[in-house]
Amino acid sequence: MALDARIRELGSRHQSLEQAIQDELRRPHADDIRLRQLKRQKLKLKEEIETLRGRLH
Repeated sequence: MALDARIRELGSRHQSLEQAIQDELRRPHADDIRLRQLKRQKLKLKEEIETLRGRLH
């Protein structure tokens, strides 16, 4: 059950990063460096989520 909770937590953080990316893209002069950092963090979370899901099955 701990894995389920961890996956949900990571999913929430993943969604927050997606929102931050969208917010940055809406700015008149989006910060490319910040966007790269946010996208990299989001990808790492996605990879971790997929790894944990694999361990569930």
